[in-house]
Amino acid sequence: MKKTLFDKVWDSHVVHKIENGPDVLFIDRHMVHEVTSPVAFLGIKNRDIPVLYPERTFATADHNTPTINQHLPVQDPLSANQLKALEENTRKHGIIYWGLGHEKNGIVHIVGPEYGITQPGATIVCGDSHTSTHGAFGAIAFGIGTSEVEMVLATQCIMQPKPKSMRINVNGKLNKGILPKDVALYIISKLSTSGATGYFVEYAGEVFRNMSMEGRMTVCNMSIEMGARGGMIAPDEKTFEYIKGREFTPTGAAWEKASAYWETLSTDEGASFDKEISFDASEIEPMITYGTNPGMGQGISKSIPNADEVEGGATTFRKSLNYMAFQEKENMIGKPIDFVFMGSCTNGRIEDFRAFTSIVKGRKKADNVTAWLVPGSHKVVASIKEEGLLDILNKAGFELREPGCSACLAMNDDKVPAGKYAVSTSNRNFEGRQGPGSRTLLASPLVAAAAAVTGKVTDPRELMEQEFALR
Repeated sequence: MKKTLFDKVWDSHVVHKIENGPDVLFIDRHMVHEVTSPVAFLGIKNRDIPVLYPERTFATADHNTPTINQHLPVQDPLSANQLKALEENTRKHGIIYWGLGHEKNGIVHIVGPEYGITQPGATIVCGDSHTSTHGAFGAIAFGIGTSEVEMVLATQCIMQPKPKSMRINVNGKLNKGILPKDVALYIISKLSTSGATGYFVEYAGEVFRNMSMEGRMTVCNMSIEMGARGGMIAPDEKTFEYIKGREFTPTGAAWEKASAYWETLSTDEGASFDKEISFDASEIEPMITYGTNPGMGQGISKSIPNADEVEGGATTFRKSLNYMAFQEKENMIGKPIDFVFMGSCTNGRIEDFRAFTSIVKGRKKADNVTAWLVPGSHKVVASIKEEGLLDILNKAGFELREPGCSACLAMNDDKVPAGKYAVSTSNRNFEGRQGPGSRTLLASPLVAAAAAVTGKVTDPRELMEQEFALR
């Protein structure tokens, strides 16, 4: 029988099939953080049972941690209590924990790949919806709830109905100034935030084959924003080269055995999907959102559509525009902005900071802009410094903060004030996502950088052309 990549990985992890019910799925890697784990640990404590395989669980602090003065005691009582609980729970159960101040600390979906915890053909879960990031390695990765975190801690298994399969193909050549984030936002704008509900997506085509591993992580990260259970990309030589030699990656004979298996992880020719969609890469331009969900996005040069031109209802559409204080048929270019957030598990990697810095170099931060540049890990911080990017950023008037989720979900002090506009490289632009009353425009690192130096929504290709003209 011809199988998809998803089928191969899923079927190989089914411990038991419940008739007319979900599958019992074995979980290879379990990532936890300070927000969704305390109640789960309390659950196994109340039942007086241990963590079954503590060596398969990895913990880091990221969601509501401060991004300045991390060496000082955390002031917020809730955050401090959650961090203390995670430290105590991981120590009690013998789980690896990278807390604040640890050299390996960072955003859970960034440090996992960095240290080789994320591997092809694995099943990976975390109490966080953007666990789909790890699918870039050919893994089945998805977010789970707190009760399911407890289930995995106790049994290393989870009960899940098998999703339907979808393949999204993007072929052709991307135009100048187009980053993986633009590809993801373009797909979501076409499918809507519910267009992949009930599906697990495989991304295929030359655009994804040509992407770096960090770019693939960005795309898979955004899968959840179109309703998908997760997204994945078949592993290839880029994948193997990326993970080889990392701390938790197999070595020697174990590497040879593992990589031989990983090379079989691709969709069989002739395998069928429940749904298949194709896009032309040449039609994608730098993207930006104008509404209050990631599907309300468009090419940066276009004007906001009329309510009767969009699916989902005119009332909801106008309510969203009213929140954003935008009008139908307005142009996005030139709109003033107040904040720029550069970071998150979507765009907090070194390639993202390289892209941001390429626009900033030789320019100055706009006076009206408050910029939060938050690397996804200490490894990213080290690379920013070693590559000379920090010097460029500092000369342009930017400061680098310490790793964490930061303004992506504003659980710490990094909150955009009510009524203010933020161009953000994160993944969600819901009402109040980045602070009560805040207004978020999702974009790529290039678009964010262009806004940061001009103080308004700007097509980054214009600045790229200016730079070329000066050479």
